[in-house]
Amino acid sequence: MGKSIFIALLLLVGATILFFKSTNYLSGDKKVVEAPVEKRSMWKAPDYELIPDTKQGDLIRYGRELISFTSKYLGPHGTIAHISNGMNCQNCHLEAGTREWGNNYSAVFSSYPKFRARSGSVETINKRVNDCLQRSLNGEALDSGSREMQAIILYIQWLGKKIPHGIKPYGAGITDLPFMNRAADSSRGKLVFALKCSNCHGSNGQGILNSYGNMYLYPPLWGANSYNDGAGLYRLSRLAGYVKNNMPFNRAINEPKITDEEAWDVAAYINSRPRPLKNYRSDWPDIKLKPFDHPYGPYADAFTETQHKFGPFVNIVNKQVPAH
Repeated sequence: MGKSIFIALLLLVGATILFFKSTNYLSGDKKVVEAPVEKRSMWKAPDYELIPDTKQGDLIRYGRELISFTSKYLGPHGTIAHISNGMNCQNCHLEAGTREWGNNYSAVFSSYPKFRARSGSVETINKRVNDCLQRSLNGEALDSGSREMQAIILYIQWLGKKIPHGIKPYGAGITDLPFMNRAADSSRGKLVFALKCSNCHGSNGQGILNSYGNMYLYPPLWGANSYNDGAGLYRLSRLAGYVKNNMPFNRAINEPKITDEEAWDVAAYINSRPRPLKNYRSDWPDIKLKPFDHPYGPYADAFTETQHKFGPFVNIVNKQVPAH
């Protein structure tokens, strides 16, 4: 009997350790868990028409409007404030944050507050929204108590209302592309851009404005009005995965028009072009937790800044020091 109890205790301890490792609690960085394979039906956003006809529903609709047409309200000619670069949130979070693999908001609300290694602190969803404004829209933070911040958060909450805490549904965020056995090549990417991207983003990558000149129909991919070097898409893996599943725009998600290698190469070309620079060198205070493709040193390994930015990444990932 004593031996049986001892074996049972060993099994219980082993299962507990595996649980903590899988959720990364041991490193203090709680990560979401992807939905089990057998439950992987593609996430679908709730029907916009079902937003309740209440004061809260009005705020949710306003939040969607702010995500869709950010520049109209917060851009250089905004009716509320002039705190962003003319891009809209949905330039990066497609279809107002509802498109599968389009950097959607499905698991955002259920994930916060959470520890983020980038800042080395526990962050609120307000901080996450302002991060996007300051980095991707190269702008300024919204007042956390403002009606606009409240509306954006309520909209994000409404989109993810059926997502349990800590679960990442299938189709959320950006897909991870397989690594290449070479570095991404910006000269090859320039050719891909000319052939498959310039029709919407312009031959000079500066995007296309609407007829009123107050909002981008297609966003600039570099230059003064694009995302700055602290944005998430300035990491090559994020931009490449985003391009692979969503570009060229307005095509069926199951009809890819660009290969994996083309996605890596065109991402390298885009991110090698000039853009606003911000002092985000304080990001990732624990350098052991930096992503493999974080473009700025110092690093906890001996690989160069260039290799961390453009690859090849396999050796970096294999030799990265696990976080403890």
